[in-house]
Amino acid sequence: MAQYLILIYEDESAWERADPDTAERIMKGHQDFVASHSSVLRGGNPLQPTATATFVRHDPTGRPTVTDGPFAETKEALGGYYVIEAGDLDEALEIAKQVPAPFGGVEIRPISAME
Repeated sequence: MAQYLILIYEDESAWERADPDTAERIMKGHQDFVASHSSVLRGGNPLQPTATATFVRHDPTGRPTVTDGPFAETKEALGGYYVIEAGDLDEALEIAKQVPAPFGGVEIRPISAME
């Protein structure tokens, strides 16, 4: 079976505006997703907001430079992920369609094994 990364992209400002009941309902949706897909889940976590990000890039001389904050300005930011095992992309897509992401969407990418 292949492994796939499900990247959850959402509008962080929508989370900030969400009332406690909405946030609780969405988190319950993630708990339910984990419970119903435990046989194929291999990992996953929410991420801290993009304001906590630090970006490392190498300059033309090869020296690393460090910048606080996210690299890209975007409406939807990476907010979490799941690692799953699936027989093929179609199976991974069926699982990904069930990820609660009401303020955005998800991206599915196959993981390349490093040997």
